[in-house]
Amino acid sequence: MASDDVTAQVRGWFTGRLPEGWFTGAPEVVRDREEIAVLGTLPDPPAGVDESERAALVEGMIGRFREETRERRIEIAKEAERRFRQKVSWGVVCGGETVMFTTLSVPVMTRLRQSERQVLDTLVAAGVARSRSDALAWCVRLVGRNTDTWLAELRDALQHVDRVRSAGPDPHS
Repeated sequence: MASDDVTAQVRGWFTGRLPEGWFTGAPEVVRDREEIAVLGTLPDPPAGVDESERAALVEGMIGRFREETRERRIEIAKEAERRFRQKVSWGVVCGGETVMFTTLSVPVMTRLRQSERQVLDTLVAAGVARSRSDALAWCVRLVGRNTDTWLAELRDALQHVDRVRSAGPDPHS
């Protein structure tokens, strides 16, 4: 089954499984090899509130949702983890703020040449990161932020390749 098909199946399962009223619409579901991230949108805070009150209100709404739904989210995650064989993380969007409650931190091995290691060591020496691992994660986040459009186009192209591949003949028959 193509990755797109599995993601659509996972998205449909979560949309059907989550209690009514948790989110303003269907959750966004993002998958990779290790994790399923479920990101739902909470209602926006009322208009006409000054900026400092609005920030506190958003923080309070997110905190309340997290506490009130914790047991149910854990139950749903366990069921999904058994069904899809992937860990589940949760997050919300409220008033333009995105907060992830739980996410996996997965080790990734890489080989770097001396000049690349020196970049990481400079970030550590400057106090930008605590370790080479933190420095590499910082670099990945920086690239992700600065190339969102390009990465989105690349992901779309990969999904197209998956669709074309799945529509072709079965190489195992």
